[in-house]
Amino acid sequence: MNQEYEQHEGQDAAEDDAEATRRDAGDAESSRASRGWWDRNADEYQSEHGAFLGDDRFVWGPEGLDEAEAELLGPAAALKGRDVLEIGAGAAQCSRWLAAQGARPVALDLSHRQLQHALRIGGGVPLVEADAGALPFRDGSFDLVCSAYGAVPFVADPVRVFREVRRVLRPGGRWVFSVTHPIRWAFPDEPGPEGLSVAASYFDRTPYVEQDEQGRAVYVEHHRTIGDRVRDVVAGGFRLVDLVEPEWPAWNSQEWGGWSPLRGNLIPGTAIFVCERQD
Repeated sequence: MNQEYEQHEGQDAAEDDAEATRRDAGDAESSRASRGWWDRNADEYQSEHGAFLGDDRFVWGPEGLDEAEAELLGPAAALKGRDVLEIGAGAAQCSRWLAAQGARPVALDLSHRQLQHALRIGGGVPLVEADAGALPFRDGSFDLVCSAYGAVPFVADPVRVFREVRRVLRPGGRWVFSVTHPIRWAFPDEPGPEGLSVAASYFDRTPYVEQDEQGRAVYVEHHRTIGDRVRDVVAGGFRLVDLVEPEWPAWNSQEWGGWSPLRGNLIPGTAIFVCERQD
């Protein structure tokens, strides 16, 4: 599970001097930045967050909502024999959980280093290194496609990704993805009280970019409002079945970047879109 949670700790020395700005960034630049950032930071990410993610657990976000409980892909018993694609799989934690339910998952990620961690953990899940905007699969290859904070927040053209997902899904197939809740873009990305005051326009869609001294992007994240996301889902050929905003559970005392019990009990941090292919 890639779970990229808008969290940049673990940057290497070259990125310590990166300039944070808001500017346009297209598909190619965004893709290059994401691949490079995760190849450089996968080791520290898995070291720091691997215990929370587990080796074979399907978690939708920092709140800790577990697919075993949420059943957004359907009842666990119904996953047996289903072909499932996980996009932005990271070390393939979610895919291992799916395999344990009897599904036939494929774990896809843009980052070679993240997939090396998937190999390190093991489990025999097929791994594919590819861009979510150009899925290397035949039409109608999967019954379900899922993504826990993978790919969608980091692409300039999410509709292109959604159309690719629709293409590889079978009729009636389900597409479920989680992203940072769009309202968070209006607040500072801080876990404490300073993260509770509006500091920017929710309606400013200008991408967040970290760039090096030559102006090359080393990290890019794209903001879409809730309405944008719904319209993108429809434009991609899907029907929105549910929009889940997980509440912060009492058992979760961790801070993860801008996610914390303080903020989680007051404002949503994750949005999960449950979609079905429109035929």
